[in-house]
Amino acid sequence: MSKLKIAVQKSGRLHDDSMKLLRDIGISIDNGKDQLKASAKNFPLEVFYLRNGDIPQYLRDGVVDAAIIGENILIEKGNDINTIEKLGFSRCRVSVAVPKTMAYTSIKDLEGKQIATSYPNTVCKFLEENNVSANLHIINGSVEIAPNIGLADAIVDIVSSGSTLFKNNLKEENIILKSEAVLAVSPKISSDNQEILSRIQFRIKSVLKGRNSKYILLNAPNDKLKAIINVLPGMRSPTVLPLAEKGWSSVHSVINKNQFWEIIDELKLKGAQGILVCPIEKMVI
Repeated sequence: MSKLKIAVQKSGRLHDDSMKLLRDIGISIDNGKDQLKASAKNFPLEVFYLRNGDIPQYLRDGVVDAAIIGENILIEKGNDINTIEKLGFSRCRVSVAVPKTMAYTSIKDLEGKQIATSYPNTVCKFLEENNVSANLHIINGSVEIAPNIGLADAIVDIVSSGSTLFKNNLKEENIILKSEAVLAVSPKISSDNQEILSRIQFRIKSVLKGRNSKYILLNAPNDKLKAIINVLPGMRSPTVLPLAEKGWSSVHSVINKNQFWEIIDELKLKGAQGILVCPIEKMVI
């Protein structure tokens, strides 16, 4: 029986979030400590634990069929690799940072300067687009220390919270790109494994839709029911059920979590009462 080979980062936050996603879509991975490969117990899937920077080449060569990988790595090392789903976690940005003491007004201030980075292709493209000529010092890891030891005038590195920059007396100045985890596919994937990947993608879509939605229940006076329903976007239309108390109905619907408070405020203004909001584990549409 054919098995889909999927790569995930060997360790770190992206690894943890990737494994949680696989668990959430019902795939049980039997992996021990320090294993480089593990098989799923209940799905035709093998997981390869690899260095993030090596994954694009494994995809390109067809060693793995798919990968959960940071979008920033694909932009740097695998812009020929197709992505089929944005996954909404491990968000970060690739940014220019300089010492807090440096007078900085624009990217033009880096003309002729030394820039330390692990993203030379991304940086070169950015500099070319802005007509800036600078010298790159390529570092793998601990890029943020470079200005403090006189190795560079500025850095380009991934930024999440910005705490690492702060600790190293750096300030973020230009965001080159924003990134999140994506599901990428090998150009050499077989038709059988493409079918397995489609099943995984369907499950992922259901989980992501659930994560981004809230289930809402409320009580509405019948004379205000139409106005309340008009506030709710819903999947198609809300479910409306009569309550035991005459003149009242129970309304059930789904709302986007990013619009949550705006919708709740509007519902209260329209007369809704007893509003209950629940998380959604998965939503199959």
